[in-house]
Amino acid sequence: MPETASRTALEAVLDTVAAAIGPDHVVRSADPAALLPAEANVSAFAARALNAVLRPGSAEEVRSVVRAFDEHGGARAGLPGLHTVSTGRNWGLGSKEPAVGPVVRLELDRLDAVRDLDVEAGYAVVEPGVTQAVLAARLAGTARMLNVTASSGHTSLLGNLVDRGVGLRRQRTEDLLGLEAVLPDGRLVRTGWWPGTSAGRAVNPYGLGPSTLHLFTQSPLAVITAAVVRLLPRPEAQRVVRLSFGREELPAAVDLIRRWRAGNVVSGVVKIYDTASTATYGGEGGHGYLAHVCVDATAGTLDALAGALVEEARAAGLFGRIAAGEEPAADDTVSKVVQAAYSGSVEFNEDMLASATGTRADLVDAEGKGWIFFLPLIPFTGADTARALALLDTVHEETGIRPGATVNALDADVIDLVVSFPFDRATQAEAAHRALDRAYALFAAAGWAPYRLDSAHGGWGREHAPDAENAALVLDVARLVDPNGTFAPGRYL
Repeated sequence: MPETASRTALEAVLDTVAAAIGPDHVVRSADPAALLPAEANVSAFAARALNAVLRPGSAEEVRSVVRAFDEHGGARAGLPGLHTVSTGRNWGLGSKEPAVGPVVRLELDRLDAVRDLDVEAGYAVVEPGVTQAVLAARLAGTARMLNVTASSGHTSLLGNLVDRGVGLRRQRTEDLLGLEAVLPDGRLVRTGWWPGTSAGRAVNPYGLGPSTLHLFTQSPLAVITAAVVRLLPRPEAQRVVRLSFGREELPAAVDLIRRWRAGNVVSGVVKIYDTASTATYGGEGGHGYLAHVCVDATAGTLDALAGALVEEARAAGLFGRIAAGEEPAADDTVSKVVQAAYSGSVEFNEDMLASATGTRADLVDAEGKGWIFFLPLIPFTGADTARALALLDTVHEETGIRPGATVNALDADVIDLVVSFPFDRATQAEAAHRALDRAYALFAAAGWAPYRLDSAHGGWGREHAPDAENAALVLDVARLVDPNGTFAPGRYL
């Protein structure tokens, strides 16, 4: 379609959308032929062409927006695709940036209702604009808690969940019970388990027969307008044990901690920060690695369980310091964040964000210090962990950028290795992106793949698909669900 015809079609669609959601919630250039100005992001990823920003305030308004683009032919008619963000705080992976452009960005932070909260049954129904701080506060003092992350409390709970993020208790996909999704033709569907339906009172996210629940996680095939999130029972008693050790002790220390995790001696996600990540996030200095392990128990058994773990740690002779239940030092931001987060609180998370970026949540992309993430999964063994950290040493030697590494042990078998690249945005952006590219290459060669992607590596999953036939099947499903290309291609598809 000629460019002028595409521009005319887009203006017609935006006029329709403005009538549906209000002109104050449609941001577009006064010149129909012009793009909106590029926006900064904390990772210095390339800005994609942006035609307009739309900010609907309800699921029905989202349906009106999507239907308008689809009825006008979507990409087949030369329209830019719709790119959806929740609060847009996907820091380190691109923030609001799409994988490709041009796009019209659909921002969902105005959908900010906690539609339902049932502490006894253990679920909440939340919209994309609900932050983890909001829901955590609603649950304070109750018998349930949220599986929070160590990121800012001002980040979207739903946004992180559908991107398969990781909390302090487990990967957040395990918290997902149901999704409300707007399809490219404007239909609204609910997948998984929803309260008050024929799905029954007992939670069963998989339902009967084939499940479509995860068709819409890490997916550009729908706009998610709500989710049913599982709430965890709050432990009756809890103690966080902190263990410091050096590089030489790393393999043996990791193997011992894995043994504890396999034996259910510790609960939740084990976190191990290296010196570089601790310096970035504002932790206690003077050690090589600091592990945080959480022991949950009843009031009558906690002392015995935590005491046995501490005795075993001492007998191992691996740890320079063992702190069991001691309050973190006032300046040990990392330990304060982790200890609170194991209990479902984000009380100290903003301090960690400020340490990493130098500013508060609403200014990170505009003013924050440079920050990029690389997120591979590796086996939970001492040898694999040491090998992965050696690869990060290679990245540092080749690029001058020192990566920080945080081990998040999800279970007894798998580690989510959070690799952060702090950099000076004025002088080191090019080197930081070379470091990121080298990390992708080195870890892939070692047989370790990322489980989340940034906006600059949107084609990585397709290029490294483990099975060509499955990849083709996914594309077939995408064409079936979105034949007009109403939604912009995403990082994963």
